[in-house]
Amino acid sequence: MTMEDEIIKMKPIGVIHSPYKKNENIPIQGRFKNNVEAWVELKKEYVKGLKDLDGFSHAILIYYFHESTKEELEGKPFLEKNKHGIFAIRSPHRPNHIGISTVKIKNIKENKIYFTQVDMIDGTPLLDIKPYVKYFDNRENVVSGWIDKHFKNGKIPNELDP
Repeated sequence: MTMEDEIIKMKPIGVIHSPYKKNENIPIQGRFKNNVEAWVELKKEYVKGLKDLDGFSHAILIYYFHESTKEELEGKPFLEKNKHGIFAIRSPHRPNHIGISTVKIKNIKENKIYFTQVDMIDGTPLLDIKPYVKYFDNRENVVSGWIDKHFKNGKIPNELDP
């Protein structure tokens, strides 16, 4: 068996607790609803891994879209009626159902990370946490493909393009 055919197993390191109980209530990106708060409940055996994370303002959460029951190679994103390739959108219906979100850390207490900029459903299994580092994660001259037209003049879209 070659590496490309090998099955990769992962186990959750915790769970994301969110006020969003249904998919239709979740914003297209958490940064568009800054006042919503959630928390990660890390398994006790991983608490030592939180050391020094409180010195960062943001973290990147990597999680499993546990409510997605299908895989698609094309899908319709929230902002459009047109289909796009799955790797050009952030749909949960991906081959490995992996999600990623940048969140704003409010505080960390014991095995819990409290944060805002939430865009995950309650009960989402957490796979990993990485610090958001402005020196590594910010980019210049970014082009965001089909999405750019939805943010012209600094507007934040809240409905489908007509």
